[in-house]
Amino acid sequence: MKKILVLYYSRKGSTNALANHAARGVESVGLEAVMRSLPSIASDNNSKSIEDNPSKGAPFASLNDLKNCDGLLLGSPTRFGNMAAPVKFFLDQTSSIWLEGSLIDKPFGLFTSSNSMHAGQETTLLTMAIPLIHHGMIWVGLPYTEKALKETKTGGSPYGASHVALDWNKSLSEDEKSLAFILGKRVAGLALKL
Repeated sequence: MKKILVLYYSRKGSTNALANHAARGVESVGLEAVMRSLPSIASDNNSKSIEDNPSKGAPFASLNDLKNCDGLLLGSPTRFGNMAAPVKFFLDQTSSIWLEGSLIDKPFGLFTSSNSMHAGQETTLLTMAIPLIHHGMIWVGLPYTEKALKETKTGGSPYGASHVALDWNKSLSEDEKSLAFILGKRVAGLALKL
């Protein structure tokens, strides 16, 4: 059975919630969604993990999880218009996979969350895409034929699924849930075709 890696870093739960809806989209196509998270890293700039594998929730990802997937859904909170440091740290360790060409022609989709409407969600998605494009992966976005993308008053863009955690939108909106699901379904569907 083909496997889509749903890989994410989440501190407050919003990115985790998007990951869960994306995984449901993967499973709606009949593929396996392999949920993996990333640990926080130390704030003293030594880039060392400060956590053991979690006792609940998704286990931490390994490079083999990435190498052996048939597609990828990657999520990160927005940090100053960029991916969070744990996601960048993980991607920076993928040189061996890049040298092998393990990810060439595999589809990927992206998702993010932020605490304000203008926090740089789209630039976060763009920066997350760059290393994956270098790996030869194929970017899967959300087309405007998706009703939720045209109607959302919260998160979502052609670049990927997102959540805006505002005072009146603490949990994912119905549009945000729908777009994360659709993104997972699109990545899985393309993995089957490719």
